[in-house]
Amino acid sequence: MKKNKPLFYYAGQILIAVLIGNTSCAQATFRTFYKPIIFDSARTRLTLEYLKNRHSMTQATPTIKPIMVVLHWTAIPTLEATFDAFNRATLPAARAPIATVSNLNVSSQYLIDRDGTIFQLMPDSLFARHVIGLNYCAIGVENVGSETSPLTDAQLKANEDLIRYLVSKYPIEYVIGHYEYTQFIGTSLWRETDPKYLTEKTDPGVSFMNRIRENIKDLHLKGAPLK
Repeated sequence: MKKNKPLFYYAGQILIAVLIGNTSCAQATFRTFYKPIIFDSARTRLTLEYLKNRHSMTQATPTIKPIMVVLHWTAIPTLEATFDAFNRATLPAARAPIATVSNLNVSSQYLIDRDGTIFQLMPDSLFARHVIGLNYCAIGVENVGSETSPLTDAQLKANEDLIRYLVSKYPIEYVIGHYEYTQFIGTSLWRETDPKYLTEKTDPGVSFMNRIRENIKDLHLKGAPLK
């Protein structure tokens, strides 16, 4: 009898080196686990349709060129339940309100558990539906938590390490909380075709964003534009 394939496997340690100013280099080592969600032909087709219909971008592949990291909380109590929610290509019936614009399921490139363990759900350069108007240029980082279960110190450290890694790999300019996304409306980055398609967000919490910005201030990244 064949053993079932594990749901995830250890992706190894990542050594990141981030240039600070022009003179020094900070290094950090952290572990990630690769736990891929389904990205089949159905998800590919729906993603390409989303890019065309929602972002006015016609592409042959469902890829992005990331310049932004968007931090979220899941509002789902466990990592396993969050993974199950993201894993299918199409939205569940419970997400009917946002299915009116696309049946593509929500997802993110990364998911961080309460203890700070980082799981990569898809390659950085694949499109994930996680932030209206900005998906085409943003890497999403979901954190297991909610209004009633604020994000942990371990998650704060994991988000910092992950951001530093992504900055070392891509031309990241912005780090924002999900609740700040509407501040990009009217800027050159905003690419949602329907001005009425907006949702109100509070994640990952103002306090968490203040703390993460303090921890990464040496990277000189931008936040959302002030309104």
